[in-house]
Amino acid sequence: MYFQSVTFDLDGTLLDTIADLAEACRLMLTELGEPPRTPDEVHSFVGKGMAVLVERCLTRDRAPAAEYLAAAIASFKRHYTEVNGRQTSIYPGVLEGLEAWRNGGFRMGVVTNKPAIFTEALLERMGIADFFDVVVSGDTTEHKKPHPEPILHACRWLGVEPAHNLHVGDSKNDIEAARAAGCAAFCVPYGYNEGVPVDSAECDALVSDLLAAYRLALTFQDLKHQ
Repeated sequence: MYFQSVTFDLDGTLLDTIADLAEACRLMLTELGEPPRTPDEVHSFVGKGMAVLVERCLTRDRAPAAEYLAAAIASFKRHYTEVNGRQTSIYPGVLEGLEAWRNGGFRMGVVTNKPAIFTEALLERMGIADFFDVVVSGDTTEHKKPHPEPILHACRWLGVEPAHNLHVGDSKNDIEAARAAGCAAFCVPYGYNEGVPVDSAECDALVSDLLAAYRLALTFQDLKHQ
């Protein structure tokens, strides 16, 4: 493995956003007169983008009708715009890891299924936007992760062949997207995985945090040159 760039998932990898997502879901469900969802339920619903999160919140005996789902998504957007970043926190090791990757001369990007209107505002509010050369959101390309196109789009912008990009995420969506794009995949164990914890056998490495990911990547670089 020889890396020239690194792309990161956002929710569950860089930032713990579940409190804000759960609050926006609570406000949406209250507005619609729907029963509430617990934070643990919302946690298990996160992973495939905003529309899927809203649909999962509404689905009980059957999936919601298309018009009702559209109204719910509009409600969620309004509420999440208000709460986005209020209770979000940066995971331990993230700032140290981002600094290390940047100081190591790697080009860096974010690849997330979160819509751009929320992604860019959140990165700015959390003070980490300047670390990244490219941000690919859930509506930047036609497809979302686990489709490879978001990662391939980031690699094109970074000017790096996918084989020389490392993707770091927290779920099977990230592993599948990286594999399909031709990238290596490291995973952190602490994020949002739709109730299916990542297995070290499924990715190239399971790392405790972003700083550990950087150190392991350097180990691979060193082995290549021996």
